[in-house]
Amino acid sequence: MPSLASRPGTVRLSSPGLLALSVPAFSAGLDSASSGRDAPANFSPEQILAFSQKVEHVLAAQDARVAILARMGRRLAEMPPGMRFTHTAFAVQAALPAASPAWRYQIQNLYQLKRSPDKSELVQDFAGDFFGVAYELEAGIVVPSLELQARLLKLIASPDYAALHDANYSVIANPYTEGRQNCTEFVLDVISAAIHQTIDPKILKTHIRAGFEPQKIEINALKLRLGSMFVKGISLDDHDGTPVTATFEAIARYLQRFDPGCALLTVKPD
Repeated sequence: MPSLASRPGTVRLSSPGLLALSVPAFSAGLDSASSGRDAPANFSPEQILAFSQKVEHVLAAQDARVAILARMGRRLAEMPPGMRFTHTAFAVQAALPAASPAWRYQIQNLYQLKRSPDKSELVQDFAGDFFGVAYELEAGIVVPSLELQARLLKLIASPDYAALHDANYSVIANPYTEGRQNCTEFVLDVISAAIHQTIDPKILKTHIRAGFEPQKIEINALKLRLGSMFVKGISLDDHDGTPVTATFEAIARYLQRFDPGCALLTVKPD
């Protein structure tokens, strides 16, 4: 079974000018410009379909009723050490009518709004949509234990799932605080809610601060402050000191700690 780096990496932004400071460009596990729904396709429909179905076959072979799924939205050379994936969501086993497309899983996402970059929405799509905007066809997967899967399924099917969504979006949302959220923080909040059996945000953040190690973001403080002033979707309101955020890799380490029955997988094309 593949393993993630034992220590989180650090995002380093060294772009020389303010206009180069589009924080979505570093895509530290965050669903922004290059990992949204409108990014250009890098692969043919046939390649996307074949890979998407392979991922679904892997999930089914693991008897996964729900899993955490991640994709690569940028080239690996642009990612910080120990990181590969830019967008994270839930893959939920679907019960589809025979006349529907042959997708075995529905993907539950949080996406930044293109028309309002400082806001987000919850979106349901399928594996073909999910990987259709990938930069590389590679998937990161965490399959929780059966007990945690049952809790997650119950939570995702309930109004509590939407209640955990904060529509105030930031590319570098701090997973330790309330007020801003990105896709990885939302996934982390849902997982934590299932583990600790509560949706109370203050209790959830207390547990997350105690057990979750986020990704640090290193950048010139003045440049980051200026970027937060002029670029929608970047906010420092929820940070104190060095900015930190959640990533798929950090979530995987968190689950390996609190859900030792989970399985970590990587899927690549044939």
